[in-house]
Amino acid sequence: MNINISMLAGVSLIIWPLVVPAADQAAGLELAKRSGCLACHSIEHKVVGPAWSEVSRRYQDDAKARAALIEKVKKGGKGNWSQVTGGVPMPPYSPRVADADIETLVDFVLGLSAR
Repeated sequence: MNINISMLAGVSLIIWPLVVPAADQAAGLELAKRSGCLACHSIEHKVVGPAWSEVSRRYQDDAKARAALIEKVKKGGKGNWSQVTGGVPMPPYSPRVADADIETLVDFVLGLSAR
């Protein structure tokens, strides 16, 4: 029984930071609006780029995803979602959007799979 409680506690500590509280979701969405992200993305539906819920699901078990997505938002690129975007590239957002804000946006997107 103690092992099960310990395991549950451990799993809770691992999962807890991945869950985006409602206030953080609202702040993340507001930052996305101010940064121009909603011109190409939405939470649940493809616009030009993929829906963020799909991005979150695709990368939810990938330990390297956060760093890779931060770089993708900073520098732009294409290829990972070509079947969705029709080859339209992700434009670079650095330095127009501060690095700390880009990290917050990526955390917001990745946290969507936990809701």
